[in-house]
Amino acid sequence: MKESSGDARRVSALKALCGDRLAVFAGLDDMILEGVRAGAVGWIAGLVNALPRETMALFRHAVLGEHAKADVLYRWFLPLLRMDVLPKFVQYIKLVQQELGQGNERVRGPRLLLAGSEREEALKTIYAALASRPAT
Repeated sequence: MKESSGDARRVSALKALCGDRLAVFAGLDDMILEGVRAGAVGWIAGLVNALPRETMALFRHAVLGEHAKADVLYRWFLPLLRMDVLPKFVQYIKLVQQELGQGNERVRGPRLLLAGSEREEALKTIYAALASRPAT
């Protein structure tokens, strides 16, 4: 089950209610550590196509309980992961993918491309993250 309320306590509540009969996945990019620590066994990740190494390393560290490594990577990744929880998350994710050479930012209507200051701020966030991209 994809738990995407943003409240990691729900992962614990679902595990308490259903035990191991239900596999709970963290459904928001910016709750992966909290979700795994609460019992989530998977992650529905939005930025995995753009940043597969970082996404998998973060998930692996979280699952293995490598808290220090997970926390460092999570702090770096968080500005990008938070793009997945915004109303225009599709446009943000596609822009990240484009900037990493993993696709383009085109979207189907009625969605529109990010424009103006919204796009400029997103690009600043993306470029700042890429400038400090950790080795995985």
